[in-house]
Amino acid sequence: MESIKDKVAIVGMGCSVFGELWDKSVDDLIIEATSEAFEDAGIGPKDIQAAYAGTVTGYTGAAISRALKLQYIPITRVENECGTGEDAIRNAAFALASKAYDLILVVGYEKLKDYGYGGLPIEITKMPVVHPVYETTNTAPGNYALAATRYFERYGLSREEGKRMLAKVSVKSHYNGARNPRAHLRRKVTIDQVINAPIIAWPLGLYDCCGVTDGAVAAVMCRTEDAKAFRDDYVTIKGLGNSAGPTQGAMMSNYDYTHWEETEHAARQAYEQAGIKNPRTELDMAEVHDCFSIAEVIAIESLGLCEKGRAKEDIDAGTFTQEGSLPINISGGLKSFGHPLGASGIRAVYEIYKQIQRKAEDPSRQLKNVRMGLAHSQGGQPGKFVCGVVIVGAP
Repeated sequence: MESIKDKVAIVGMGCSVFGELWDKSVDDLIIEATSEAFEDAGIGPKDIQAAYAGTVTGYTGAAISRALKLQYIPITRVENECGTGEDAIRNAAFALASKAYDLILVVGYEKLKDYGYGGLPIEITKMPVVHPVYETTNTAPGNYALAATRYFERYGLSREEGKRMLAKVSVKSHYNGARNPRAHLRRKVTIDQVINAPIIAWPLGLYDCCGVTDGAVAAVMCRTEDAKAFRDDYVTIKGLGNSAGPTQGAMMSNYDYTHWEETEHAARQAYEQAGIKNPRTELDMAEVHDCFSIAEVIAIESLGLCEKGRAKEDIDAGTFTQEGSLPINISGGLKSFGHPLGASGIRAVYEIYKQIQRKAEDPSRQLKNVRMGLAHSQGGQPGKFVCGVVIVGAP
């Protein structure tokens, strides 16, 4: 099987401000993100030959053509729950590598606030219920809370130790997001604030859960051989991974909730393509799916960025902070930057793209010597995930 490594480049990206954007329509957000991406790449809408629309709540790709007045080009809607963004990039990369097109636009967008989505009832997300008894009252916080308590039990953490570990994750995310001009929740928090916050589903409190967010992100992509015609500081795709599980976790008495098998499989695919043997030392940063604080902990371990059950040691040592050896979610992550479902995966790539170019907004956020980073998203619930991984780096 031939690798995608260095065959496809990203030559322009744009990102709207994320937040509760009541005064903006989905068209406004798409235009905001794509206008920046077009300017970044030095092109206009007429140069685009095809587009991929990543959205969970929309219906067709027509939202892009409507907003940008694109003229009858192919537009494909991609939907893979919270893994939509990486999957849209993956589809565009394959279309370019096959030489079906030369220049493709990828846009991820969501206006969740307009849907009245509160983040709790599973029915609003239209996720399929596998078992009518076991899953009738499922909520995302409830399922991730089960993952947290099982993680505490399996690795011998007391309630207090586990809660404090998760609080440190949230404090880091909010510290990073507070300095990010486009983030939704730009507010620093303390460990005590996180620990004492109202409980949503124990041990997950208010500051352990990401918000409901509106936003859009765009990327302009081409084959690497053409990239220098657009810019010198382009980035290339090093590896792509995608994995969907058999969705049986909720019915398995031995499902342990402490590792994400779909993430392990998707990461393995991406690492093989990128030629990565030791992701902890070869990656310079990672943006991982942290819809809840425990999700970041288990994602880090499932991606092979630390040993299983050892995340607490790295969290206590500051390994994943901006000053640490492997910064995680320097953007603020879903927790602080926000989580418009279809946009989040592309937004993760946007952060890595800007860090590699040394163009992070707010100089205090700029990492040193970033050459390669990983973007990870997973859609669904523990026990029935789909996962996408994109590794990008300097050419």
